[in-house]
Amino acid sequence: MGKIAYVFPGQGSQAVGMGRELGEASPRWTDANAALGFDLRRLCFEGPEADLTLTANTQPAILTASIVALDALVAAGGTYDFVAGHSLGEYSALVAAGAVDFADAVRTVRARGQFMQEAVPPGEGAMAAILGLDRALVFQACEEAQGTGVVQVANLNGPGQTVIAGAAAAVGRAVELAKAKGAKRAVPLPVSAPFHCALMAPAAERLHAVLRTVRVRDLRVPLATNVDADLLSEGARVRDALVRQVTAPVRWDEVVIRLVKEGAETFVEVGPGRVLSGMIRRIAPEVRVLNVEDRPSLETTVKALRG
Repeated sequence: MGKIAYVFPGQGSQAVGMGRELGEASPRWTDANAALGFDLRRLCFEGPEADLTLTANTQPAILTASIVALDALVAAGGTYDFVAGHSLGEYSALVAAGAVDFADAVRTVRARGQFMQEAVPPGEGAMAAILGLDRALVFQACEEAQGTGVVQVANLNGPGQTVIAGAAAAVGRAVELAKAKGAKRAVPLPVSAPFHCALMAPAAERLHAVLRTVRVRDLRVPLATNVDADLLSEGARVRDALVRQVTAPVRWDEVVIRLVKEGAETFVEVGPGRVLSGMIRRIAPEVRVLNVEDRPSLETTVKALRG
């Protein structure tokens, strides 16, 4: 059997109840609560949804639910050769690779969420998914809209799906230009800040200071980085990749292609939702895609991996 990559979801995959079925009694919740100083477990299991979707809460919540799912998969005999994660998911991947302690990761992404939220006042930033347009034309639309303000490509999610981020007016202008260039649709994203663009520079700076205090070890399995789809195994390179990731686009399609080139034939999305599974199928239709987010998906995936 070919190599296996475990991939971890980012913001937007959260849902009230996530993580409960696979690890209601998991010590990860106790550790997360202790690291954060509030009851994350209760927030994940009971909501309210409005609080769960606050960036500073969403990030540690998805990370914890993802690691609970990872623990269940590993306990059932799951093994992996590579890891990757979409934006926030890169921190889950680093925990899975043994590079960062879980409690440190939870504290760091809580701070990361706060810094990202505070970098741009509410309502001043925006993100939109441009569908059905060649990425070169999306880059062009962003360049042409720069006179209105900052707007950049934020996520390269696969064929025909590119996300842009920046100042609200500039994103609006880039959307108009993208439609004029032939985009099938442009979907505004319900996010609280414009992630992965130059407006996040203050957050990157503050995050760098926090990351300097976090112990980072060499990785047990290589990580394909968001920022340049490079395979990273040395702990010394992790902080730089995480800081640059805040203002740079997530090159998800290149991450998947790189892992396929390295021999990954099976991708397992570990954590809430199936957002990455859909993207991977579009990017690399030849690979096998599985996921683990609840008991039935765990059983299906374990059976498929054994077969």
